[in-house]
Amino acid sequence: MLILSRKVDEKIKIGNDITITIIEVRGDQVKIGVEAPKNVKVFRQEVFNAIQDQNKEAAAGATSLESLSHLLK
Repeated sequence: MLILSRKVDEKIKIGNDITITIIEVRGDQVKIGVEAPKNVKVFRQEVFNAIQDQNKEAAAGATSLESLSHLLK
């Protein structure tokens, strides 16, 4: 893992197409901006994990018609 220190308005480049900008630092929270091509999907880790879990469940056939009918209500 590469660990970098940055200040507000400083940037980090990933390859030629992705730029991370530090927007704000307030207490223990950091706001960042991500510039990436539209074909690059950018997710928060917890959202990515939820998507992966749902994909695994769907692939395993865990999604039943009963659970789908719940969505229609």
